[in-house]
Amino acid sequence: MTDIAPSTPLPMTDIETFSRLDIRVGTIVEARPFPAARKPAWQLWIDFGPRIGIKQSSAQITVHYTPDTLVGRQVCAVVNFPPRQIGPFRSEVLTLGMPDARGDVVLIKPDLTVPDGGKLF
Repeated sequence: MTDIAPSTPLPMTDIETFSRLDIRVGTIVEARPFPAARKPAWQLWIDFGPRIGIKQSSAQITVHYTPDTLVGRQVCAVVNFPPRQIGPFRSEVLTLGMPDARGDVVLIKPDLTVPDGGKLF
């Protein structure tokens, strides 16, 4: 279960701060169980197109998704955070989601198929 968003909004920020986040769309090309993770998670390989390539992500999305339902799905991710070592796995991007009513993660994706590597603006 993921923390549900706080009941009060965060402090105001500005567009320059937001613009430093590089949020891109990519297509999941491979998904596997991640038994070494402390919390249930999948290992994802996401194709962000020719400029960024395929990046790895550990995602705690096991409640609503299986590896079979993830492959071929487009997702949004932050691609400019430093990589994190999670056990034996190097997570290179932060796959984005929102909590459902129980706090379980629901992935963020575009309504229509868009080119991999497209930047949120």
